[in-house]
Amino acid sequence: MPQDCFLCAAPGSDSLLCASCADSLPRLSAERCPVCALPTPDASICGACLKQAPHFDSTQAVFRYEFPVDSLIQALKYAHRLAGADFLGKALAMEAMPRRPDLIVPVPLAAARLAKRGFNQALEIARPLAYALDAPVETRGIRRRHDTVPQASLPWKERAKNIRHAFECELDLTGSTVLLVDDVMTTGATLDELARTLKTHGAARVDNLVLARALRH
Repeated sequence: MPQDCFLCAAPGSDSLLCASCADSLPRLSAERCPVCALPTPDASICGACLKQAPHFDSTQAVFRYEFPVDSLIQALKYAHRLAGADFLGKALAMEAMPRRPDLIVPVPLAAARLAKRGFNQALEIARPLAYALDAPVETRGIRRRHDTVPQASLPWKERAKNIRHAFECELDLTGSTVLLVDDVMTTGATLDELARTLKTHGAARVDNLVLARALRH
């Protein structure tokens, strides 16, 4: 059904955004660290990743986490604008298509938060990608142990401690390539801890694919 553009209210669009607003979204520069996706000269590995390599092997991101992408993601997560999941998931599939992994893992929510929200936004945006790649999505064998304090409410330096040992895996991932999917990467602490968990269960490679990368400024 035709709908008004979510951002400018232009009538008659067949998508969440009109073509003009979709084209104006803040895309991340190609000159970024291939490991953590922060901007670097000549797309070289950043100093932080060289000093202490994370457990994940690479990160692809489509947008910078700033207006209006932040509004789109927050509307999906907190206002239940589920039409945004289809639009954002297709943007992820079209603009950052990775190699086909053995398994796609949307970053899991704790059971209490999932029950309160009613859906996992990472799973919803992963669906178009899984369809395009013809790759399986794992939603049961990898879980969050307990409901941690929301990462967004903590200072950056405290997030790694908050998420430590937060995930559990019941799968044998020996030799597997796993693709983690999430909406926003800020410090990378959640993705790093999840990648660590998967590699302790045999994953040979863990790559991140996120909609938006938060920049320190």
